[in-house]
Amino acid sequence: MTKIAIDGPAGAGKSTISKKVASLLGFVYIDTGAMYRTVGLKAVRCGVDTNDEKGVIELLPSLDIDIRHEGVEQHIYLDGENVSDQIRTPQISMAASNVSRIPEVRLAMVDMQRKLAQNHDVVMDGRDIASYVLPDAEIKIFLTASVDARAKRRYDELLEKGENVSFEDVKNEMIQRDTNDSTREFAPLTIADGAEVIDTSELTLGESIDKVINYVRENIK
Repeated sequence: MTKIAIDGPAGAGKSTISKKVASLLGFVYIDTGAMYRTVGLKAVRCGVDTNDEKGVIELLPSLDIDIRHEGVEQHIYLDGENVSDQIRTPQISMAASNVSRIPEVRLAMVDMQRKLAQNHDVVMDGRDIASYVLPDAEIKIFLTASVDARAKRRYDELLEKGENVSFEDVKNEMIQRDTNDSTREFAPLTIADGAEVIDTSELTLGESIDKVINYVRENIK
């Protein structure tokens, strides 16, 4: 099986770009961030503070997450309910960032992610895919962009969904998530050895996709 690992901070375009690359190659797309968002949603629904490690860990044995694919579209289910839309709110984004710092949560999610990669050609995106989850991936890419560019993209996306948010709030949340992701003790966000760094700050979505797919096609064996 061929594995393509795409890492980077929030708002760098990982999910959209990875999904398109998977479609062009005929690979399965796996959005690992959605898994952590689902854990965060579970905690919020159960009234558990996502900074309460013990409380979150106690939820894991009863956690029922299912990932289903329709073509390259990934749908994620929590306790039998399709929560693909519910996990995309600012509140759940922050919850995901909090629970992802808990080693027990990461170990549970990583086990799921590795099993998926054993049976499919995959494009998997996240924060620690090339560095920890799939260190043997044939292609490793680190997508990044300035915090202002990333915040603007997320802000526009939320406005399109009808969310009542301010740009400053979105930017501050993104800075906090960057801090959480890069400073956590277990499997932090980092540029893996051998990863190709692609900055999308000044690129359109189409240009970003072209740059990534060209790199993949030039280097895939």
